[in-house]
Amino acid sequence: MITIFTPSFADEANTNAQNLTVKEVVSRLPADRFRVVMLGDGAPDPRILARENTEILAWSRHGNTARLLPRVLLSKIDVYFFPREGPLDRLFLFFRRSLRLPVALVTYIVMALDEIAVGPTMTRSICEADCVLGNSRYVSQTVKDRFGVATGTIYDGVKRELFCPPTEARRTASKLTVLYAGSFQARKRVDVVIREAANWPSVEFRLVGKGEEEQKCRSLVSELGCRNVTFVGHLSQQGVADEMRNADVFLFPSVLEGHPQVLGQAASCGLPAVAMEKYRPDYVVHGETGYLVKSESELSQKLGLLLSDQDLRLRMSAAAARHALQFDWDKVARDWERVFVEAAGKWRRR
Repeated sequence: MITIFTPSFADEANTNAQNLTVKEVVSRLPADRFRVVMLGDGAPDPRILARENTEILAWSRHGNTARLLPRVLLSKIDVYFFPREGPLDRLFLFFRRSLRLPVALVTYIVMALDEIAVGPTMTRSICEADCVLGNSRYVSQTVKDRFGVATGTIYDGVKRELFCPPTEARRTASKLTVLYAGSFQARKRVDVVIREAANWPSVEFRLVGKGEEEQKCRSLVSELGCRNVTFVGHLSQQGVADEMRNADVFLFPSVLEGHPQVLGQAASCGLPAVAMEKYRPDYVVHGETGYLVKSESELSQKLGLLLSDQDLRLRMSAAAARHALQFDWDKVARDWERVFVEAAGKWRRR
């Protein structure tokens, strides 16, 4: 039995990308081989709650590090998985090295490290890890370039039973839909989507998500007189999947990412995407399942190409769905299982 601790939350309602990833992995790990300890701040995901050999440590408003660190240290864990930039992680890493704790450290990086500041805890978790992995080939390369450590790649998966193509062929009527799904942050550039809506008044643009930039985006819609923009708000994963099946093009102009799962979900729904080339997402194959662009002018040109060419949209839709088959969560979980076994084995052999 291998015991894994992760400072990630088991809450069903928590849609943070790290927590979504860990919940999908943990729910698929064989309970007779892996004991898992994680955090909880609300109603747990039913799959985690029903899983044997799983302990959820309650998170409170204050004093979590002082209360939880002894519990973690006394749990006799074999693997510390997916450290964050927090006090619990910082102190664990300190005691791990100073007390020479026989615990394997598996670090997962989900943001390209070429242009962002990296905190001291994350730096330490990379440099001292037994295994470092990125969630795309580009992310992994930025880790290797910056820290000089060997870095593998395991993709975030897609729930293909949820994110799947529509049962009927996409409509061929003149009324088309462009979809954006993500948070409303400056780096996501939702305003670019709205400006494209102004260029295509006969096309419906639907914006899924919420965030601090939402009011600015609403003001821009009013300023440009766009009557074809709908603010959908925050949706469950089921709701996002339904929106993707009803859309014709996925538009994602964000310029600062790791490997956004939403692009994999769109591909799995057979939705051609236009995204930025800057972070080189493996979920999109340029010219086959969508386009990776370098500028706003190129984004506008490729979006226009997709909206104007029905055959191209349908061809890329089919290619996207085929491409997404490799990102199935069951396969991804098996990859993580092998990593945990290998990492724990290194320490047990010492």
